[in-house]
This record gives sequence, structure tokens and C-alpha cells, in this order.
Amino acid sequence: MRYDLTDLRLFCDVVEAGSITGGAERSALALAAASTRIRGMEDQLGAPLLIRSRQGVTPTPAGRTLLKHARSILAQSARMREDLGAYAGGLSGEVRLLANTNALAEFLPEALSSFLAKHPHVSVDLEERLSDEIVGLIAEGVGDVGIVAGTVDMGALQTFPFRSDRFVVVTSADHPLAARASVTFAEVLGHDFVGLERSSSLQRFLAAKAAREGRPLRLRVQLRSFDGVCRLVECGVGVGVVPKTTAARAVKTMALGVVELADDWALRELRICVRSLGNLGLYARELVEALQAA
Repeated sequence: MRYDLTDLRLFCDVVEAGSITGGAERSALALAAASTRIRGMEDQLGAPLLIRSRQGVTPTPAGRTLLKHARSILAQSARMREDLGAYAGGLSGEVRLLANTNALAEFLPEALSSFLAKHPHVSVDLEERLSDEIVGLIAEGVGDVGIVAGTVDMGALQTFPFRSDRFVVVTSADHPLAARASVTFAEVLGHDFVGLERSSSLQRFLAAKAAREGRPLRLRVQLRSFDGVCRLVECGVGVGVVPKTTAARAVKTMALGVVELADDWALRELRICVRSLGNLGLYARELVEALQAA
């Protein structure tokens, strides 16, 4: 069997995306080229690597074995690139960072900009995920560093404190909830919402919380940023759930009501998680240090 690094990266991307189309996009390959590579890998092995269905693809037992080895080989390749990069004068490393919506929107821009300024030859592959998804992906070696809500079970992962924040409800200045000091999420579900797009980890989290209450999340409009959410909330389109840091910044320029969420999950202690700090590549370790210090 002769699988090159592009084959291995593609296979990992396909499994993580749950489809050949999604894997091709992650690997920056045309769909036809990706499909040909996957078929070629299966032909060389003489056994299927993926179970294909209308819902997507899942790895066969052979595919799971390949996935484990592919991740190990790719991690070793990245470590080698880091070690040799200093001599090559080009891009010397890449760190894969997984973060939830709160960390991504509120705290990472400044921390990452500082890290990247000090490491001009290092790139950071940043992806937004739900906290529980991040824990699983870090444990599997898919990502190097994760930033998650402290409420999730992180098992045997090493963790470090990052930031703390809480979610609040933002309303228009004349909204009936604006005069309240605090409110539960269940009470807010009776109102129209302005939210982030459905693919965002926060929006999926809130939809799951609403489902547990047995009530729908009445989304009137979905946007790409917390700032956009606050602007439409100000116009009376609906209410929104945003980090308190976002709300504090928004009220300086917008006429908004800010109401505390009384639910326990509203308090967000964000933590950095890794499989093993000692086994991380140099730049991933330095990123962890930079995130703690920022």
C-alpha cells in the first residue's frame, strides 16, 4: 500500500466531516479528485474504508484502523516540519485550535494576534465546535489545543484556566423583559429570538437547551456575529443571548436592555484542554502559554 500524506489528510478530513464532499472542501480538493483518491486507497487495500449512505459516510473497521494510524503519521509529519522549519526559512509549523463560540468571538482575536505576531512562520487552523465535540476531538488527536466550557467532562485531558464570562439576554430598551434584573431561559423562550446562524456552536447549544424545555426556539433571523445580533435586537426584532462582555461593549453605542440569565449554565468558565502538554509540538505548547498569559 502506498498512501501519501495528501491521501491520509483527505481520509481524516472525510471522516471528520462525515462526507466526501465536506472532506474534499477541508482538503482543498475537487470532489472528483477526492473521490478518486478514496477509491484508489480502497483498491490498494482490497477492502472498503467507508460505509456510504444518504446521511454521509462512516469508517468501516478497516477505516477506523487507518484513521488511527493516519492521525499519528500526520502528527509526526507536523512535528518534523516544525523541527526543520527553522532551517528552511519558510512556514515552520501549524497548530490546530478548536474553540467554542464564546471563546472564538470574545477572547481569541487579541490572544491569537499576539501569538501570530511573535511567530510569523506559524499558522493556526482555527475551527468552531461545541465544547463536548472539542473534548472528543482533542482526545482523538484531531486537534492540538481546545478551548471549552468548564462544565463539560474532560476526562483524562490536561486542562488550564483561560477566561470566565456569562451569557446574558439582550433586549430592546422598551422590551417587557428590559426592566427585569434576571430571567430564566425557559421564560425567555416565549419571545422571538435573534440568533447566530444554525451552524454556530452556541446556536446549537441553545437549541438543545430549548428542546430540553420542550419548547421551540423562535428564531426570527440569524446572523454571523454577536454585533449583528445586538443591532437587530436594538431594533426590536427579538431578544438575543450573548456573552456579557459583548453586551457591555454593545450598550456603549446601542439602546439595549441587559438581563442576567439565572440558569447555572449561563456562567461560563472557559478552559484550555490538551491531550498531553509534554507531547505537544513546540508551537502548540507556546500557543497554550500565550493563551494563558494574554
